[in-house]
Amino acid sequence: MRLGKVRHESKYLAVRHFHEEKGWGIGWMCRQLEISRAAYYKWLHRNVPDAERENIRLAGLIREYDERFGHILGYRRMTSWINHFNNTAYSKNRVHRIMRKLGIHSLIRKKKKKYTYAKPDETAENILQRDFYAHAPNQKWATDVTEFKVPGEKKKLYLSAIIDLYDRYPVAYVISSRNDNRLVFKTFDKAVAAFPEARPVFHSDRGFQYTGKVFKNKLKKQEMEQSMSRVGHCIDNGPTEGFWGIIKSEMYQMYEITDESSLRYAIKDYLRFYSEERPQDRYHCKTPLEVRREALASDLPIEYPIPENKRISKYKEKWCA
Repeated sequence: MRLGKVRHESKYLAVRHFHEEKGWGIGWMCRQLEISRAAYYKWLHRNVPDAERENIRLAGLIREYDERFGHILGYRRMTSWINHFNNTAYSKNRVHRIMRKLGIHSLIRKKKKKYTYAKPDETAENILQRDFYAHAPNQKWATDVTEFKVPGEKKKLYLSAIIDLYDRYPVAYVISSRNDNRLVFKTFDKAVAAFPEARPVFHSDRGFQYTGKVFKNKLKKQEMEQSMSRVGHCIDNGPTEGFWGIIKSEMYQMYEITDESSLRYAIKDYLRFYSEERPQDRYHCKTPLEVRREALASDLPIEYPIPENKRISKYKEKWCA
């Protein structure tokens, strides 16, 4: 693999490798590869440019991070994480170019839409109105339930989670083999136990667990205002949909999942990894737990504006003027 601009470098690397590892003759290999023996020795004893040495070092870091994190990093996050953990300042273009040379890339997630319908008199207004920005913790919480298939079995596990829209921190989650009211109620109770003074706007889809009287009474008791997505508009609960997508695209690459036990472990450990070890660009390469701890310890939490989505802005300019 060429990281520099030396002509025939891949051939020179092959000659050096097979000479050192197999003892093959240099002259014979040069003839077979149609390169000059003198040119090979000139390359072998050359002074490697500083830029090429740096590319080789960066390539080693890229391989290491790609392997360590189960091939979940695209070039943008690869750049952020390498710079964050190694105190470097590599550009995204440079990292992208070397990743292409190495054949390393992140996974492409497939989106799956699933709509849940409820009677109009059981639902709440969409108070959030896709305003997913929060100035501090415990102002806006969003929740949902997702499913995971157990390998080799006709069985599923369900994950219910509540995330804070300020720091994207999962304030509570529960794993169950049944998607029922108990799963959602238990998740809510855990969140309240962890943050008893919280009075956020509580946003969800129109799933049957969230439209029932029992759950509405739980919200009322905690003085929380309920907000619900519109029918057929999964983007109204975009942060939780994105959260599920991140888990499902990254977790299966980072863990060996063969049965229910290993799946439960993978979900729990990935949520720990997401909260404590996975830095995010929006939060200046801090993890959700770091952001949350800093904010809860401060009277004036740092604000982290949501980056502008240029595609959405162009769409609005064209169709919403």
